[in-house]
Amino acid sequence: MHPAFEDLKNKNAVITGGAGMIGRSLALALGRCGVRVAILDLNREAAEKTAAEVTGETRGMLTAAAADVLEKESLERALGAIHESIGELDILINCAGGNAPGATTAAERFEEIHRRSPDDTFFGLDMAGFRRVFDLNVLGTVLPTLVFAKDMIKRGGGTVVNISSMNAYRPLTRIPAYSAAKASINNFTQWLAVHLAKMNIRVNAIAPGFFLTDQNRYLLQDKKTGEWTERGKKILQATPMGAFGKVEDLQGALLFLVSDLSRFVTGTVLPVDGGFNAYSGV
Repeated sequence: MHPAFEDLKNKNAVITGGAGMIGRSLALALGRCGVRVAILDLNREAAEKTAAEVTGETRGMLTAAAADVLEKESLERALGAIHESIGELDILINCAGGNAPGATTAAERFEEIHRRSPDDTFFGLDMAGFRRVFDLNVLGTVLPTLVFAKDMIKRGGGTVVNISSMNAYRPLTRIPAYSAAKASINNFTQWLAVHLAKMNIRVNAIAPGFFLTDQNRYLLQDKKTGEWTERGKKILQATPMGAFGKVEDLQGALLFLVSDLSRFVTGTVLPVDGGFNAYSGV
């Protein structure tokens, strides 16, 4: 029997957006397997706090670094600090991403205009906000890969895991920029997997379904009553398992994709969605 995840021990990983709820959970999973992890975040204080907390829970070796995933020079400085702390990288988790109010429509459908302003529809989208969301999710994946995956070329192999979304398959109303950006992540994952396949570098992605996070909690749950909002109810009705995911539900998918158990898997986007993508609605 293959000793599950034994091959991960003493490998080095970096997680962008590592101070967020998903990044922290993924760091816990890696730390418990003996991976040395660098928590990378725009907020240095948050990165250091997360690294300290995960170190305490796993007794693993974690470090923190601050960088802007949209600035190559910032990422290169962070890489130098990571090399000094844990060494060259074997694993990259591109977890940085998110949405923005300016790239979100207030109306779900245009026909709601009879009770709203045109500014609440597609025609009122703020292009600066749209560009920001696209840059954060797409360039915020491409640039860290440009910088950090060079270590894998030198070391003769490695793994990259991008964080996509169910929005890549089934775009949700109101968030066109985020949905389009995550669809781009899927395409980029496949492209890069082919490009690096002969270099012993595997590139895959995880597509989470709907998870309660700090970013979306009060879109899905009423802040005062704790009851599900109408949008939250729609998602639950479209999820066969009838629940929102927990960030811990992503850990097994990650460990599979970065370990030798998936050594013949590349260019794949793995849904972790409670069946959302499989359900037609009837």
